[in-house]
Amino acid sequence: MEEQDPPLPATDGSDGPAGGGAGTDASEAGSGAAGEDAPHYHGHRERLRARFLEQGAEALQDYELLELLLFQIPRRDVKPLAKALLKAHGSLWGVVSAPADALRRQREMTEGAVAALKVAGAIGLRMARQEVLGKPVLSSWQKLLDYCAGAMANEPVEQFRILFLDRKNTLIADEVQQRGTVDHTPVYPREVVKRALELNATALILVHNHPSGDPTPSRADIEMTKQIIQAATALGVVVHDHVIIGKGRHVSFKSIGLM
Repeated sequence: MEEQDPPLPATDGSDGPAGGGAGTDASEAGSGAAGEDAPHYHGHRERLRARFLEQGAEALQDYELLELLLFQIPRRDVKPLAKALLKAHGSLWGVVSAPADALRRQREMTEGAVAALKVAGAIGLRMARQEVLGKPVLSSWQKLLDYCAGAMANEPVEQFRILFLDRKNTLIADEVQQRGTVDHTPVYPREVVKRALELNATALILVHNHPSGDPTPSRADIEMTKQIIQAATALGVVVHDHVIIGKGRHVSFKSIGLM
């Protein structure tokens, strides 16, 4: 029988296939081929992280910030996915505030990546809320509008939100009272006023969204607002405004003379 050569000893100190050294991102390791055969994005994750940590978010494009969140997806170039998400949802905030099911429609998305995007959106929204809660609304009106837009503009169904104010017009509570369908939310004026009295609120700002993106008030919106004003006035509660949130714009009933 022909004698076989003995196996060669391992040269990398391991019994498994040669891979990256300690500290190398597993998702960047490639397939063990020579450096010139590495994928074009080899080392990209480390470089992008380093640029973010050294130079800050201003040094990165929107899609690059999304890439950092999408690094939850291993062993894949996520730049095309980041750009596709921005194209589908219009902006960074559009991406992180999109419903989870809408994010899952992108074929490459994983549950970890969906969760990372939703956590980023939740943190941003909570920070925006903290900027207005407990503050006089007149001195923080634009921040209040920005918060409402962030919370509601991308909602797939109508949402009716009430901002409760005290005698100094300080925002003391922010509550979603009703959720409806794509074009209707049932609102009960007595319940609105009852909740105001429970919170010792003396004034209200009504806010709801139009999922269509067009914030133009409907006849039903106008009639519902009149009914709430009537019920609130009878018990000494003032309705300062009703704001409708669309996509990229809003309408204030007070500003257009409907109140």
